[in-house]
Amino acid sequence: MVVRFSKRDQNIWKTVQRIPRGRVASYGQIARLSGLNGRARLVGYVLHHLPFFLDTPWHRVVTAQGRIAFSKHSQAYHRQMALLRKEGVIVDGGKINMKKFGWKR
Repeated sequence: MVVRFSKRDQNIWKTVQRIPRGRVASYGQIARLSGLNGRARLVGYVLHHLPFFLDTPWHRVVTAQGRIAFSKHSQAYHRQMALLRKEGVIVDGGKINMKKFGWKR
């Protein structure tokens, strides 16, 4: 079986792959850099449905306020926080200092 992905989805994945280790970007920033200005929710949707076999650093994408978007009680929240901390990103109460750790792109 051959699975085909849209150019739009591939473009979002490629943009996320460019986020450097130890940096984060907002959903809106990824949308803008992917040519989808104003489509931050679409970025979230595409990342939520990310194929398991792609090595895409989804954990580096957070809200515009620097927050992890998952519920604090979810497994996904704790996984994202652990992955970010492993890269040296300071996560305090689910929040990241975007001035310090934001991707300047």
